[in-house]
Amino acid sequence: MFRTVRNLVRLFGIARTVARYNALPETLSDSAPGIAMFWRWVGNRKEPGRVGQRLARALAELGPTYIKLGQLLSTRSDLVGERTALDLAELQDKLPPFPGTKARAIVEEELGAPIAALFQSFDETPVAAASIAQVHFAVTADGREVAVKVLRPGIETAFERDIDLFYWLAELAVMVMPKLKRLRPREVVDTFARTSRLEMELRMEAAAASELAANFKGDPTFNVPTIDWDRTARRVLTLERIRGVKVDEYDRLEAQGFDRDEILAKASASFFNQVFRDGFFHADLHPGNLFVDENGNIAAVDFGIMGRLDRATRTYLADMLIGFLTGDYRRVAQVHFDAGYVPRHQSIEVFTQACRAIGEPLQNKPLNEISVGRLLAQLFAVTEQFEMETQPQLLLLQKSMLTAEGVGRILNPKINMWELARPLIEEWMRENRGPEAQILDDLEAAVVTIRRLPHLVRRAEEAATQIAEGGLRLHPNSILFMLERWVERRLSERIAIWAILVLLAVIAVELL
Repeated sequence: MFRTVRNLVRLFGIARTVARYNALPETLSDSAPGIAMFWRWVGNRKEPGRVGQRLARALAELGPTYIKLGQLLSTRSDLVGERTALDLAELQDKLPPFPGTKARAIVEEELGAPIAALFQSFDETPVAAASIAQVHFAVTADGREVAVKVLRPGIETAFERDIDLFYWLAELAVMVMPKLKRLRPREVVDTFARTSRLEMELRMEAAAASELAANFKGDPTFNVPTIDWDRTARRVLTLERIRGVKVDEYDRLEAQGFDRDEILAKASASFFNQVFRDGFFHADLHPGNLFVDENGNIAAVDFGIMGRLDRATRTYLADMLIGFLTGDYRRVAQVHFDAGYVPRHQSIEVFTQACRAIGEPLQNKPLNEISVGRLLAQLFAVTEQFEMETQPQLLLLQKSMLTAEGVGRILNPKINMWELARPLIEEWMRENRGPEAQILDDLEAAVVTIRRLPHLVRRAEEAATQIAEGGLRLHPNSILFMLERWVERRLSERIAIWAILVLLAVIAVELL
C-alpha cells in the first residue's frame, strides 16, 4: 500500500512536468479522455516543436534516469512511433556538473589513496558532464595523460527509486491493457535496469573497452583508449586521454587536411566488423563519442552502452537484409519464421505481403537514400498483428544503426556507409552463408553429436537393461516410431547420425 501511494505521488509530479511541455501523444486523447483533460488543465499549449521534441525536453528536466529512459524509448519505435523515436534519439544526456571537490573525494575514496599520490595533476573543472558521470583530465604520477570518469554522487539511490516506479507502471499497464503484454513492458524495464546498472559499474565499462580493443588488435583504423586498471574502481574509470577532432567538426577536419570520405570508409568498416564479425558493438556511436586522430584514424570513447549479437542473430540479420535489398520478400518472411520470431500459426504468405510493403519503396532508390536503421524500425512497427515479440538486442542494434548512419551523412550525405562496407559484407556472406560455411556448420554439428555419443550409449544401455528386466515395456512399433522421430530431429547432423542410428537399430532388433 505504501509503495502504491508513494508511486502515485511521484507519478503525479512526473505527469505534471510532461504536461507542462504539452508532450501528450495525440492518440491518447481518444483512448484516455481523463488524462487528456488533466493535460489541458496543466499543459502549456504554446510549447514549440513536435511531440517527440517536447517529450525530450520534459525528460531532460526530470533528470538522469528519465534521460536514460528517453534514450531507451528511442529504440522502441513500435511503442512511441518512428518520428518520436527519432526525436528522442537526439536527447542529450548533458547535465550541470557537480563540484570538482566532490569528484576528488570520490576518487580518493574509491582508489584508497590521496589525489596527490595518484596524479601529478587533476583538473577539478570537468570537460564533460553527463547524466551518469562526468570526466576530468589528469596526469598520472608517471606522467601519462588520462581522462578520469567519476560517477555522480547519489545516482545509484535515485536510479533504484525510479526503477521501482517503472516496474510498478509496467505491471499496471499490462493489468489495465492486456494487449500491451506483447510489447513486454516488464522486459523493457528489465533491459533498462540491467544496462543502466552496468553503466553505473565503471569496471564493467572498462572491461567492455578492453574487449573492444582486443577485437581490433592489429587494426590501426579503429582505436580504443587503454584502460588504467590501477586507477579504476566501481565508481571511477581512468583511461588514456584521446586527442583528436570530433567527426562533426567540418572546419577542423578540412583545416588539417583529412579526407572525409576516407574517414567514412573507416567508420563504416569498423561498425560492420563490430556487428557482424565480432557480435559486440559500441551502441552509442554519436559524433561526440567519435574522434579523428592525427593519422586520420577513428578513435572511440564512452563504452557504457554496448550490444551483443550471437551468431544465429547475425545470420538472421544478414539473410533479412539481403532479402529486402534483392526484393526476395519470401526469404525475409521465412527467416523470421525460422528464427522463431513470428509464431508458426501465422500466415507466411500474409507476412510476406507485409514485408513487401516495407521493402518495395526501397527498390530502384539510390543507395545513399536507403537507411537500414529506418528499414528495421518500419519492420518492428508492423509486427504487432503477427504477434512478433520484442527482440531487445535487435532494437538496440536498430538505434545504433540509425546513429551510425547519421554520422555517415554528416561526413558525406551522398555516400551510403553500407555501400562502402560492401566488400566486407560480401566476404562475410561468403564465409558465413556460402556452401563452404554450410559444410562447416554440418561438420561442427556432427562433432558435437560425436562428443555426445558416450552419453547416448550409456542412456541406450540403461534403457536396454530396463527393458530386459521388465521394468520398461515397449512395443517394437513404438521403438521404430521413436527412431523415426529421432531421425527427423537430428537430420541436419549428417555424419554422426548414422552411427547412432545403427546403435539404436541393433538394440531394437535384439529386443524383437
